Amino acid sequence: MHLEDAASTSRTARWTAARRLLLIRLDNLGDVLMSTPAFKAVRHAFPRAHLTLLTSPSGAKLAPHLACVDEVVAVAVPWMKGPSERMPLAPDRFDLVERIRSGCYDAAIVFTTATQSPLPMAMVCWQAGVGLRLAHCRENPYELLTDWVPDTEVVHDQMRHEVRRQLDLLAAIGVHAPETAMAFDLQAGDHAGAQAHLERIGLPPGQGYVLLHPGATAPSRRYPADRFGLAMARLLRMGWSCVFVGSGADAELVHQAHAAAGGQGLILTDSLTLGELGALIQKADVLVCNNSGPAHLAAAVGTPVVDLYALTNPQHTPWQVASRVLYHEVPCRNCLRSVCPQGHHACLREVAPEAVADAVLDLLEAPR
Repeated sequence: MHLEDAASTSRTARWTAARRLLLIRLDNLGDVLMSTPAFKAVRHAFPRAHLTLLTSPSGAKLAPHLACVDEVVAVAVPWMKGPSERMPLAPDRFDLVERIRSGCYDAAIVFTTATQSPLPMAMVCWQAGVGLRLAHCRENPYELLTDWVPDTEVVHDQMRHEVRRQLDLLAAIGVHAPETAMAFDLQAGDHAGAQAHLERIGLPPGQGYVLLHPGATAPSRRYPADRFGLAMARLLRMGWSCVFVGSGADAELVHQAHAAAGGQGLILTDSLTLGELGALIQKADVLVCNNSGPAHLAAAVGTPVVDLYALTNPQHTPWQVASRVLYHEVPCRNCLRSVCPQGHHACLREVAPEAVADAVLDLLEAPR
């Protein structure tokens, strides 16, 4: 046996004995969704183990919809970017080492993007006495990681999809995915709630519809709401039913898009549960949205999606679902910025509303 094969076998054997595993993904909801194929692979490899997901407050909203993990714990940490509703970071509340120590975990897997460091969480897990610690890392982590996968990935057009990156990480310890679909488990109450919302705004039962969600947390990833509306106006003139959806901060964008569509179509700006939003997306014929959480929900529930894809980073396209990814090529692509540093926002603004409508029609005519 080659030394490299022997080391791999030894590494796999050490992990096989783990009975309590901590899966760490501290990003927002969409990133956590893109990690669910990896979570399912861990569940398949460790069928009798207890799996805890440590994630952000945003990611923790997925808890009712992730049957592949046993427990979800939310935490906000100072080394991760978070939304305005992040949890307080008062020093007397930041007891993460003790919280992890109390979980008596045998192993921890730190899932990160290519632009993040796993070392803060690796340090926490080391201090908490977690015996096995796996992550991608650019610099030598020495003893902070027992299983180090050197991170050589750079931001360019050939960058791995985020789903593939996490599955490749698991392959280093001999864990492979029998199937790689994303996970989002809908409940009966989610379907009932979504249907009640649709009937209340006047959509007849059984009526198909195109769903538009114009929001995104990062301004750099928002296609102009009025152009969304112009695209929907064309579909409405052709007789398609359109539902404009968004609550909270997205409600204003919904109204802007609806106004640009000539005030036609149905508006749903009520506060929806995440499950109700997922059910609305699953019922839709096509979802039209930005590169944001709803696009990944569509991929998870199997709904075709037209994704207005800002070229801020290349690895978040819809995963394993019928899709049309629209953007305008720009030399400043892969900027990794939440606000357009050039100010022109050309990667999205130069996409014509007619192109959006054509993409929707293309998906509507294709077999689902």
